[in-house]
This record gives sequence, structure tokens and C-alpha cells, in this order.
Amino acid sequence: MSASPAPAVAQQLSSSTERSLRPVNDDADQTSRRKVSALVTTFNEAENVEECLRSLAWCDEIVVVDSFSSDSTLDIIGRFPDVKVLQRTYYGAASQKNWAIDRLSHDWVLILDADERVTPELRTEIEGILGSPSPAGAYSVKRRVFALGKQIRFSGWQNDSVVRLFRRDAARYPNRRVHADMMTRERPKCLEEYLDHHMVSDLAEYFKRIQRYSWWGAAQLWRGRRRAGFSDIVLRPAWRFLRTYVLQLGFMEGQRGIVMCGLQSYGAFLKYAILWGWQIQAKRGKVPRLPEFDDDSSTWAWHKNDSSSSVFWPNTEVRVETTQQP
Repeated sequence: MSASPAPAVAQQLSSSTERSLRPVNDDADQTSRRKVSALVTTFNEAENVEECLRSLAWCDEIVVVDSFSSDSTLDIIGRFPDVKVLQRTYYGAASQKNWAIDRLSHDWVLILDADERVTPELRTEIEGILGSPSPAGAYSVKRRVFALGKQIRFSGWQNDSVVRLFRRDAARYPNRRVHADMMTRERPKCLEEYLDHHMVSDLAEYFKRIQRYSWWGAAQLWRGRRRAGFSDIVLRPAWRFLRTYVLQLGFMEGQRGIVMCGLQSYGAFLKYAILWGWQIQAKRGKVPRLPEFDDDSSTWAWHKNDSSSSVFWPNTEVRVETTQQP
């Protein structure tokens, strides 16, 4: 197993200086809503990032953490002079976001992936919460998922919900390389309005994304000393397809449904097939090639001023190989 390096030092591309880690302090006054920082992570998101940033223009701060994009992502972000850009080596979405949360200027945080959009209705609801006397510590938001230009209404996506609005001391991502559900100090409340998620615009790119996720997921299992057997390689993919296509009504999406459900089943198969292959290699004395992990404890620590011992509630979002990653 390869060693996992500590996170690389970030580069800041904006003219403002990076803030030191700030203690949580509700920065609302009696006549205005609480201020909110928007956080977006990117890698080669030239196709998506402009519309994402436009949907966040109402936020008090926008910070983009980029994983050294090689396309025109940074040029497009440069058209937004008030957006602060940090660059950091990518160790997974959870690592990237936790690291960035500690460097935001405001205590309330709104997280988006580059392929997501805040609708006007969702903005109104969020601003209402930020102006309310006693908001909850964290809120989940339902997502409308789009694939190849059309909304996916079934296949499990009808239940898709993610924690994206929270107070900085009330939520944290766990130490996982992929598919890390937000942990919160209390059960999050659910917003009424939807976040638009343009998940798939190109099927070939989505296929490559699933391959990356499968490798990362296998590495996560390997580090946890998990091993793959017959049921993982055969039954898990079959169940994934049955659940999404039949029980969660993917068949009602027509050809789009069978393709999307089939790819999700393939992702489950590939993850455990990779893990099984590493088991065989290990018996032959070969060390698996794993992605880099962030093992810096400061990335995963809860806010230093938070002495709460409350139960952590995992988010109940549906995970079907979707979050934008490098």
C-alpha cells in the first residue's frame, strides 16, 4: 500500500490574502440576514462553472477551490472579479471541501459542485433562513437531476438529497476518498425548493467518471481491509440494477433509464472487480496502485471551539456515482 502524503500547499489566484482559520461567530445583525460563503470545487469545468457562479452571485463571498484545471476553467472564473480562487492538490471531494470550509470568511456555508445551479426559488428560501431568528445548524436540499438534457425523475433520483447549507461548526465531511456523506451535529432540516444538478452532459465523460469512482471506491475499501467475494462481484451489481431499474422505476425513463441504471450497475461491478484483482496481486507479492489520500488530521477535525458531544447524523442522500470530481 502506498503512503498517503499530506495535502500540498494551496496556491491562491486572487489578489486578496487567504484568511487564517476563524472562530465561529454568528455575523448577522438585527437588520440584515446572516452572511453566507459559497464554496465550489472544480477541475476542468469550463462547460459548467460560469452558470454555477452566476447562480451564486447573491452570496456574500464565493470561493472556488480548483485542482489545477488544464482547460479554460480558470479563464472563465477570471471573468468574475469578486470570486476568490484557491488551488490545491485533489485528495477527494471531502478533503477538498473540509480544507476550504476552514478558510471561508463567513460562518454560514453553501456548497455547490460546478454542475449544480441555485434556482431563484431556492435562493429566496435560503435568504429567508439566513434572516430568521433561530435557524437550524444544517439543511439538506433536494436535487433535480438532469442527464443528456432531460430531467431524470426515477431510478432513485426522486429521493436525491444532500446537505449543502450549514453553519461551519455544525457539519463536517468524514475521511473518505469518495462518496462521503456530510456529518452534522443534529439531524438536518430539509429545504422545500430544489437544487438543479446537471449531472451528465456527455455519456463518454460520465463513463470515465464512473471508472475513476470505482478505482477510488476500491481503494477506500482496501484501506479499510475490506475484501471482495462472489456476492460483491455478482450479486451487488445485479441488485443495483434491479433496485434502480425496477423498484425505483428506472424503466419509466425509457432508453435513458436503462442506460443510466446499467452504468450504475457497471460501476458497482467494476469497484469490486478492482478490489478482487488487488487481492490476487497481493498474493503474488504485488502492491496495489492506490490514489493519494489526505491523512492530515487537521482536515478532518471538527471546529476547535466546538465542544459538543452530540450524535453525528449521516446524510441520507442517494449515492449513484454522481459528484463532480477530477
